[in-house]
Amino acid sequence: MSPNASRLGMVTKDLLIQWQQTREYWTDVKSLEFERKYLEELKAGADTAVTIIEQLENLLTKIRKDCE
Repeated sequence: MSPNASRLGMVTKDLLIQWQQTREYWTDVKSLEFERKYLEELKAGADTAVTIIEQLENLLTKIRKDCE
C-alpha cells in the first residue's frame, strides 16, 4: 500500500477506535444517529479514497516508467 493511502487508512482506523471508546459513554439515540450520519459515510469515503489513491499512484508509476 502506498504511504498516502496507508496514512489515510491508519488515521481513519484511529478515528473509529476513538469512536468506539466514546460509544462506551455516549449510548443514546443521538450517538447512533451521529454514527450513521457521519462515521459510516466517512469510513466508506475513506475506503474509496484509499483505493483511488492506490490506483493513481500505480498509474503515475507506470507513466514515469514509460517516460524513461
